Amino acid sequence: MEKRVEMVEVGPRDGLQNEKDIVATADKLGLIERAIAWGARRIEVTSFVNPRRVPQLADAEELVALLPERSDVTYIGLVLNRRGAERALATGRIDELGAVCVTSDTFGIRNQGQTAAESLDAAREIVALAKAAGRSAQITIATAFGCPFEGEVAIDHVVEMAKRAADANPREVALADTIGVGVPAQVAELVGRVAEAIAPLPVRVHFHNTRGTGLVNVWAAVGEGAAVVDASLGGIGGCPFAPGAAGNVATEDVAYMLERSGIATGLSLPGLVEAAGWFAGVMDRPLPALVSRAPAFPS
Repeated sequence: MEKRVEMVEVGPRDGLQNEKDIVATADKLGLIERAIAWGARRIEVTSFVNPRRVPQLADAEELVALLPERSDVTYIGLVLNRRGAERALATGRIDELGAVCVTSDTFGIRNQGQTAAESLDAAREIVALAKAAGRSAQITIATAFGCPFEGEVAIDHVVEMAKRAADANPREVALADTIGVGVPAQVAELVGRVAEAIAPLPVRVHFHNTRGTGLVNVWAAVGEGAAVVDASLGGIGGCPFAPGAAGNVATEDVAYMLERSGIATGLSLPGLVEAAGWFAGVMDRPLPALVSRAPAFPS
């Protein structure tokens, strides 16, 4: 395979953050260990946010202390402000900070207590803090394809935010469909324009499958040059502050689609399917992903 897409496993953070029943730290660690075994080399392991707002991830420091020592794996911690960044860096085990800015003031104030402009300034500061500590950092533009409170988001607005984010020189800039409203034509236009605007910095994409368009949006994004794709084992996930934001695109479904299309991901599909079976037991319910519930092909 000549073309390759890097996959970021976000199940331990974005996959679990909206779950009401607390998942044991040992099971989170088991998910991360299985992700490494199936080939994941960038893993969003947790977030350093107010535990009262996201109690599912209140064990961030405890979990990070247990992470396997792997020089070939990048452990990512999501942070929303300077305090979160300082907590993540203090662990000494987080390799990369994931900063988030948002396109709408309403969502930003509800999610982070910041306007859109303030969230972008905070994200840029987080990149600077990471670099000063010898770590890498990325910036995600949330609600890039639509806001649950303000509706449509202008493409020009997102492109300008991406340019300002890129000026901070993060590892990449991600476009996130936080509530799963994007469609392929919109994705192709936005990813194409952002890729051109921030080149040579890579574009990462983060899609939710709320309305069944997650996989086709991944395909459209990759076609327009997206180099990195977020996904969550089993397709679970959601945002506590975005009404109706259903699960992420499933890692196994994305890997199947890309690998069968001649685009390498570096992931083992049998390993993903086996892990999804284990994870369904942990969650005590069937998971939304399809490939891990279908017969293997080729057998």
